Amino acid sequence: MSEPLLQVKNLKVYYHVEAGAVQAVDDVSFTLEAGIKMGLVGESGSGKSTMALAMMRMIKPPGKIEGGKMILGGTDLVSLTEEQMRQTKLSKLAMIPQGAMNSLNPVMRIETQILDGPMDHGVVMTKEERAERVIELLEMVDLAPKVARMYPHELSGGMQQRVTVAQSISMEPDLIIADEPTSALDVVIQRQVMETINRLQSELGLSVILIGHDMGLMAQSVDRLAVMYAGKMMEIGPTRAMFEEPLHPYTQLLIQSLPVLENKGVFSGIPGITPSLLNPPPGCVFHTRCPQAFDLCSEKTPQFLEVRPGRQVACHLQTA
Repeated sequence: MSEPLLQVKNLKVYYHVEAGAVQAVDDVSFTLEAGIKMGLVGESGSGKSTMALAMMRMIKPPGKIEGGKMILGGTDLVSLTEEQMRQTKLSKLAMIPQGAMNSLNPVMRIETQILDGPMDHGVVMTKEERAERVIELLEMVDLAPKVARMYPHELSGGMQQRVTVAQSISMEPDLIIADEPTSALDVVIQRQVMETINRLQSELGLSVILIGHDMGLMAQSVDRLAVMYAGKMMEIGPTRAMFEEPLHPYTQLLIQSLPVLENKGVFSGIPGITPSLLNPPPGCVFHTRCPQAFDLCSEKTPQFLEVRPGRQVACHLQTA
């Protein structure tokens, strides 16, 4: 059996502040097979974006990768030098940012920004080849060739986001991390951008990690689903199986919070608030909000175990 494309093992990312260490990602492990789309979901503050930044080696002080491994295609990203990681970005691993408006240079034409990465990696092309490559990439993300000569402010939000998608696939990496790529867009454009990402994933054979908190979007877009809460991994499994039978109470509540057409105007939330990551509660970090918690939950941290083929969960209800 071949090795997974990505193996994250016991990853810890802490932010060291005056009051102590904020445990943003705490002992997280998972694998991702080649060609698979995985969703990473959870409430704000659960550690999703920190997870993405860690994989891109973009954690800045006071943040620090405290331990663990991130093995992509046999190479541990944690052990790479800054220069080695720079060469890895875009060629093997790329990121679609959350806000295209903030990531595009306002004074550079789109064609320059799309080719900036390949040029920086030493890709040699003639002037004609550069022009052809830009048009090819723009058409792959459903943008007209004339966009190449435009500036970011001349594009709509959806078009700007498509430009960042074109940048991410410019060197056809193995893995793309999409950090809430549609959060700033209206629902119609959201769907169009996601359809583009899904089509490219299929055509190019990419692996994708889609980060977000929209369970409805995840249900339509990903093969596997990973649920994070308070810096820890709660549950991982095939998307359909997790929606049909969520094993962790937190996953159950996330799915129940989706609006139902039959009950218009009725909304179901999760009571309470996420705990402080400076001083997380003992035992299971979710026990303070869990309607199914019992004594063991506040005393002992549950192990993250495979309880069924392809289903992993950290919950005493499943493993006790």
